[in-house]
Amino acid sequence: MDVFAEYLAKIDNPVHQATVEEVLAWVLQEFPQLEPRIGWNQPMFTDHGTYIIGFSVAKGHMAVAPEKAGMDHFEEILKQGGIDHTKLLIRMKWTNPVDYGLLRQLIEYNIADKADCTSFWRV
Repeated sequence: MDVFAEYLAKIDNPVHQATVEEVLAWVLQEFPQLEPRIGWNQPMFTDHGTYIIGFSVAKGHMAVAPEKAGMDHFEEILKQGGIDHTKLLIRMKWTNPVDYGLLRQLIEYNIADKADCTSFWRV
């Protein structure tokens, strides 16, 4: 978690900070093969040099970005679940519990889908 220490320290709201720290620690525990890093001023995880998932903080939510292909793959699940999202990210509201089941699905999908990917982003 050292790689994320500076980022976490800049989150003013202690509840938001604790939530983000918990989520990042969960990803590290559940997917130890992923490499944690800061890119574009936000925490993210890569696998063999390719982007898997990233997180960022906003006033009302934590944004989860699994890349557009991941968003497209889960679009119906997101709509059916009434999950707030755009074409590129999911907004996990601070007032709701973190949906670790959805996070697991997003990460597992990207790991499998990008197993042979040789670029950082899908081309």
